[in-house]
Amino acid sequence: MTSDEQTNTGASEETKRKFREALDRKKKAAEKRSGESHLDGGSAVQNTHGPAEKQREFRRKSG
Repeated sequence: MTSDEQTNTGASEETKRKFREALDRKKKAAEKRSGESHLDGGSAVQNTHGPAEKQREFRRKSG
């Protein structure tokens, strides 16, 4: 094994370790939230439709 291959393997292991730690943090945060309901929050969408008089009109180009 050359030194380049060892460096790549080391970097790969370091990357894997970081991803594992991030995944563990994500799982712990999800466990903390388990059982929460979204009944207290409102809809993120407000005013789904504009006024009917402002409806768009589509026309073909004539030229």
